[in-house]
Amino acid sequence: MPNNSEKHFEIDSHLEYPVENIRESVFNPQSKIQNRDAEVIWHPFTQQHTAPFAIPVVRGEGAYFYDDSGKRYIDAIASWWVNLHGHSHPYIAQKVMEQFGQLEHVIFAGFTHEPAVRLAERLLGILPENHKKIFYSDNGSTSVEVALKMAFQFWHNQGFTRKIKVIALENGYHGDTFGTMAVGAKSGFTAPFDPFLFDVIYLPVPVKGQEEAALKKMEELMADSEEIAAFIFEPLIQGAGGMVMYEPEILEKLLRLAKNHHILTIADEVMTGFGRTGKMFATDYLTEKPDIICLSKGLTGGTMALGVTSCTQLIYEAFLSDDRRKTLFHSHSFTANPLACAAALASLDLTEKPETREKISRINAWHQEFESSLTDTENEAIAEIRIKGTILVIELRTEEGTSYFSNIRDIAYHFFLERGILMRPLGNVIYLLTPYCISEEDMRFIYGKIKEFLALFTSGKDV
Repeated sequence: MPNNSEKHFEIDSHLEYPVENIRESVFNPQSKIQNRDAEVIWHPFTQQHTAPFAIPVVRGEGAYFYDDSGKRYIDAIASWWVNLHGHSHPYIAQKVMEQFGQLEHVIFAGFTHEPAVRLAERLLGILPENHKKIFYSDNGSTSVEVALKMAFQFWHNQGFTRKIKVIALENGYHGDTFGTMAVGAKSGFTAPFDPFLFDVIYLPVPVKGQEEAALKKMEELMADSEEIAAFIFEPLIQGAGGMVMYEPEILEKLLRLAKNHHILTIADEVMTGFGRTGKMFATDYLTEKPDIICLSKGLTGGTMALGVTSCTQLIYEAFLSDDRRKTLFHSHSFTANPLACAAALASLDLTEKPETREKISRINAWHQEFESSLTDTENEAIAEIRIKGTILVIELRTEEGTSYFSNIRDIAYHFFLERGILMRPLGNVIYLLTPYCISEEDMRFIYGKIKEFLALFTSGKDV
């Protein structure tokens, strides 16, 4: 719901919280783990010079995890969007332990096992009907790397050597490996590596008001479609780019154009898969289906690393040959790890239960109710509210507009963490992406704290 107020709030000038205070606020002199960690660990997406000390987590249960001082936190972002059913879920733990007693791992080149075959069968049963093969990897980035390699080599194997370009949406994020950085947005994240990344053609994100611009650019690109191998996109929601949302109707048109001009389409469903958008997959909102789909994060219910790249039979058959050079040369040591496959099968059991679908619907209803409850004063601080399925996004109004490097991120992170809520804002964008097991009481507690933060934001008081 866009807010048309012209008022802007300068968070940088009126919500001051020194970095030293943030660091000290999570420092526990009694914690042995915390000090040991600081001596030996380099954490992801963390500026170690200024970041707070890492909080030692000793156990998790449901929507909570607990640190070594006994403090409880609500995991409002599902631990980087991976946890579907709650921490330490007993059913998933049981299935993993059962598998551990039978087979913990085996090389997947020349060998196979029941969990991998069964998981592939079940995934193909819920993925679009045009998908016929599953390729396993170990995380979201590599599932996208595999998709890109599939697309490039699909054309190469058939002698179409000019098809080496990729179309992607501006503002996208597909991972941190080199191929995924190349097809994502160029930013401060990628600047040191930009000289090493292949060129990509970008479309405007087809958000409300930009649909025609995106469609026009896509139509223009079709004049050189003989050089374009693939079109990659995050369907309906761009995650790390600020939880930006757009409608299925415009994506349908873009996909149709690509397919009509023999361009492979790649849906990065790493974040959106397994119910996050209200349907099993975001591409379930579409009638035009992608050729390749990438999955990870919620695939195992958030218990361990596993990635999947699914594709059509046509793509698979382009790699079948007496010439071994046409093989898809990609693997890692833990491809199709039986324990990870067992976790994914258990998570699917839970995801497909009617009560899980009911939980997803309830979370969406709570979000809608919360949006309706916001007052005019609270709305003054908000540039836009976006809701899709279980995902609630609040973009705060600042003079700098949307910015990942806005210092509101650190201030908001600290504010919620002190109150026992794990959020990880994307600059001036705060969002909820909780495990499905979260209670109404906990969700309303989070909503209340969001309102408290909005009140401080509008009043100009220090956090």
